[in-house]
Order: sequence, then structure tokens, then C-alpha cells
Amino acid sequence: MKELSNILPLLEAIITYIDNGVIIFGQNEKIYYINPSARKLLNIPAHEKISSLSDIAEPEIQKVFRSNSDLSPEQIPSPSGDILPSTEIRLPNKEGYRDLQLQCCATCNIQTNEDLNLLIIKDITQRKKLNSFLKAEACDLVTKDPSMIMLLEKIKRIAPSNANILLQGESGTGKTHIAKLIHKLSNRFDKPLITLNCAAIPDSLIESELFGHIEGSLNANTPHRQGRFKYADHGTLLLDEIGEIPFHLQAKLLRAIQDQEFEPVGSDQTVSVDVRIIASSNQNLLEMVNQGKFRPDLYYRLAVIPLHIPSLKERPGDIPLLITHFCNELMARGYSQTAMECGAESMRIMMNYDWPGNVRELENAVEHAIICSQGETVEPESLPLQILNQNTKLKKDALDQFQQGHEAILRNEIIIALEHAEGNKTKAARELGVDRSTLWRRMRKLQIQE
Repeated sequence: MKELSNILPLLEAIITYIDNGVIIFGQNEKIYYINPSARKLLNIPAHEKISSLSDIAEPEIQKVFRSNSDLSPEQIPSPSGDILPSTEIRLPNKEGYRDLQLQCCATCNIQTNEDLNLLIIKDITQRKKLNSFLKAEACDLVTKDPSMIMLLEKIKRIAPSNANILLQGESGTGKTHIAKLIHKLSNRFDKPLITLNCAAIPDSLIESELFGHIEGSLNANTPHRQGRFKYADHGTLLLDEIGEIPFHLQAKLLRAIQDQEFEPVGSDQTVSVDVRIIASSNQNLLEMVNQGKFRPDLYYRLAVIPLHIPSLKERPGDIPLLITHFCNELMARGYSQTAMECGAESMRIMMNYDWPGNVRELENAVEHAIICSQGETVEPESLPLQILNQNTKLKKDALDQFQQGHEAILRNEIIIALEHAEGNKTKAARELGVDRSTLWRRMRKLQIQE
């Protein structure tokens, strides 16, 4: 019990700082412990004394307590191995309301003969809002990351406006998905969303793709064709990889965006449109402006509302969610006849991977792993080679760091022993517990002067 009494203050310190609420209570409705998070989630002031169930005003909380008090100790699930039953409640607070998930289980009996229960309280407000939002909009974005949730909430506010939006983020972060969501939430949802990938069109043709051309303007056999601006009339035009627009076309593009009018290639007739612009880029456009590669007036016209899409490296908590999502999606498409799951070592490797290709690369990696898997569990050998290679490099780097640290400690020990022995290697070797020849070899390897 002495060892237990030593560790209890440490455990209490840990529980004090976790985000989940923790309450330990007995069968007699007596509360033995309540952590600060539980007080905050249940709107209980820090100075208010809580010693029994009756001290908690919320009837839903009392209901959970009493439902477990009516059970025998054998009926209450243990925290290990069991899926804990949960109850969800909504409590009012200053911001409006808070959604909570309550889970109860039996806990170990340490210092009392009474059977004790553990109540765990989780704040699921943001998760509920996000799930409701994504379900309502039939959106396939998968996230629990706070920065992504804030981004989605901002999108919900700005989408109904006609303001131009600039999406910036690394390749594969989901900029096109975000653009589609903005259009779906806008007042133009029933009009077309037209996309042009500026990086995929040759410089000689991009003006025609944007603004169209009249018959015979490009060559004798060229028919009349409308451009993307006209196709997107009354809708939304997504200019993907806008940083690739040739500099000489940026002035004409600026006028089309600003005045909502332009002339098709080979024509002197002005065409008027009503188009909302969403631009996206994996480059830093403001840096391109400073380098003279992008017009500042066009940048500020596009970036009325700039949005940064976080990379997968910035939201690692989404990796397990996305892996599960892609496994289920691929199974539904017939890639596997049984439910696939990611093994612990494979998950560790993928959590440690940098994901330079972001969500797109992760989706491809899951597809590769499922196709190459021998069973129902994705093992490391099924992962793409570049992921395994980085994992090998990480292990080598860790080993190198350990080796360097070990050598630094050994070097310091030898120098101190030599100082104590006033340079006498025999005495120094005796202090270190090695023979003189071993000390001499180590000094040579560590480049310690004799």
C-alpha cells in the first residue's frame, strides 16, 4: 500500500488536468471525487462544495447516477474490455448550450469497503455540430480537428454572400471539396459550378478557355465556342491553381472579375456575366506578388475572403478517422468482401509519416494497402514503399541520436575520471571499471587527447 499511496497524488494530478470530466461516487450517492473539468462541464463553480448527488442540480446527471445505483456491482461494466453504455444530455450555458456524453463504469476499490463507480463526462458539442452540419449538406469531409471545424463554421457564414474566396493550402488538402461545399451552401446552389484547372491548360489556349472565341479566330476550322466565364453565368467559377495564370492575361482576368464583362478571343463585342469566383492555389500568392510574378490588384480582388486549408500534418488526429473512412468507402466499392482495419504497427507508421500529398496521398495509400493485404488487417508490408522507407529512416535517425547521446555521456565520464586521476590512465580506468586498454580504445574513438 505504500507504493500505492505514493502514486495516488500523481494520478490525481493527471486527472486534474485532463479535458474529460471525472466523478467517483458510491452506491449511497456520496461523491468522493470530482475534477475541475467535471465542474466546468456541469456549470458548477470551483468554490462550491460537492459531496453528494443532491449537490448537483442537473436532473439528467442525477438520473445517470441513480440508474447505476440501482444496479448490482456485477451488472456495472468494467473500464477494461467492455463497450461502455453512454447517455447524451444537453445543458444550457453562456454560449447557448453544451452537449455532453456520460459513461459510467465500476472502478477499483482502494481505501473503502464500498463499491465505487466512475462517471466520465465528455464534451461532444463540436462533434455534434459538425456531424449535423456535414449530414445536412451531404458533405464527405471527415474531421474532428478544431481548426477544420472552425473553418467549416466560417464557410457556413460566408457561403451565402457573393464575395470572392481564395483557398490556399498544399496539394491534396481538399480545396476542391471545400469549393464545392461553398457553392452548395451559396445562393447559387441551383446554378452551375464550373471548374478550370489553370495548370492543365497550355498558355496559348487558356485565354480561349476562360473567355471563349469566335468562329475562325484560332484557325480557319475553329468553330464558335463560349468560355468558362459564360458557362458559369449566374453560378460559380472555380479557378484551380490560379497561380499558373500567365502574367500577360492577369489584367484581362482582373477586368472580367471586377467588371463582370469581357471580350471573347477575336471579338470586339463585350459579354456581360454574373459570376462568383472561387480561386485556389498551392502556392503562396502573396509571396508571388512580392516577387512580381502575380498582380497585386488581382490578388486582392480574389482574396476578399482568404481561407487556409490545413495540411494533414497539421491535423494528425484526423488520420485514424480518414483511414477508417477510406477503408469503409473502398469496401463499399467492392475492394474487399470483409471489413478491413488498420493494424497497430501500420497505424503507428502512418501516424509518423509526413504525408506530403495530404488527404489524396492517404486515400491512395489505403487503397494500395487494401489491395495488397493478405487478410482483414492491414499490416506494414502492405503499405506503399515510400511510407515504409520514411519509417526506416526515422528508426535510423532515432538510433543515430541515441548513439550520439550515448557517446556524449561516455566522453564526459572519461574526462571526469581523468581529471580525478590527474591524468593517470590506470587510476582513471579503475574508477570507470574497465581495464587500461579499453580506456585507451575509447579515448581514441571519442578523440579525447591523451
